Amino acid sequence: MEDNMKSIGESLYNFQAALNQNGSNIEEFIKENYSNKWLSDTIYHVMAIRTSFVNSLNQFLVNEGLFNLEKVMLSIITDPLAHDIEHTPTIKYKGHTYVTTHSMIYNKFLACSNPQIKGVYTDSPNIRLELESPNNIQRGRYAIDFSQMDIEIKRNRNITLEEYYNNQKKVMDILNEDMEKIKNFFERMLIFSIEEINKKNKDNLNKLGVILEAPEIPFPSYYRDESIKQYGTKNYEELLGEKTKSQFFWITGLARENYDLIYPYLLKDNKKIDPYNIKSTNIFNYDILAKSINAKTGKHSPAKEILSGGIREWLFEPIVERIIDNKVLPSKPVIRNGNIENINELGGYGPFLYFTAMKDKNNKQIFPDTMGGGIGIERTLYSILRGEKIDKVDDVMYFAKNPDSHPLYLF
Repeated sequence: MEDNMKSIGESLYNFQAALNQNGSNIEEFIKENYSNKWLSDTIYHVMAIRTSFVNSLNQFLVNEGLFNLEKVMLSIITDPLAHDIEHTPTIKYKGHTYVTTHSMIYNKFLACSNPQIKGVYTDSPNIRLELESPNNIQRGRYAIDFSQMDIEIKRNRNITLEEYYNNQKKVMDILNEDMEKIKNFFERMLIFSIEEINKKNKDNLNKLGVILEAPEIPFPSYYRDESIKQYGTKNYEELLGEKTKSQFFWITGLARENYDLIYPYLLKDNKKIDPYNIKSTNIFNYDILAKSINAKTGKHSPAKEILSGGIREWLFEPIVERIIDNKVLPSKPVIRNGNIENINELGGYGPFLYFTAMKDKNNKQIFPDTMGGGIGIERTLYSILRGEKIDKVDDVMYFAKNPDSHPLYLF
């Protein structure tokens, strides 16, 4: 503890000296980056809207019959993430190393194993040490610690590995049906929240100069590969947003995390689908993107992703293959006589993969088939409130840690 205090103090001493060298001081830094915001009308209006938003999400999810799950901030396993981060922080405790969680994705799966539970949700804290902008520009939307509402729902389809291999039409029909169900779920959730905000926070929205429109169901939806073909890789999300009248829309079929379902992935005779030729129609995941609407001009801001999720891989064999192919692990688990013979090679994934392989007394898989997603609280607020008062994600957070904003976070 004493060493930590000394290290932090020395860091602040050097930071203050650098400020002085540039003609500033610690008081000016605190005012500019913290106290001016804390005392402003803007943060007051944002927090009023945030409270309605989070409360409405909770209310909707409870009304839908989902159970609240405790927050998990330390584990031996966390979301590997498809995008680059600086590193994953670790903490030593009781002789073991734990990692700070990027999301509660694996915890959600395991909690849904209980046959009586319909689904779970939690307002979970995430730590992602995002890389700062390589071009030294303000990207506006990244925060290294933030919260999201993590949601997972059981599908209860019980498709076996034999059916996975031998009845592709049946499986595809079921997956497409479930895709529409989960999209409808999240659409209803967002509409419920928007209506609550409009009911309780009309004055706050007016003061921020934006309006919220409850969209019609279904939201406009676009396949990623077709969108890229039309608009190119770089700005296709924003270009889609420009052509879409709705404030909210979907992009589906994004090649991303190892747990988001690709079907079919494994084929008969130990073959696999060509990883370089997977169409969006075979990738069962999705993003919701949102824009703000300027109250004076009616102009929309550029679209930003606020929710991501998918139908999940649920069978042991494709789960393992996806983890290996995504280069998360170097080898498959070797399970014999109640142990994992190569557990030392699997990092924190050993116990998780053992559980996915377990069967009940009737030799049926225990691991559940689920679908779900996470909606970023701060990212949603930033996306729907952008305008004259809100410019970057820092503006909707009391204690923002935006990697593009400043070199040291004081609070």
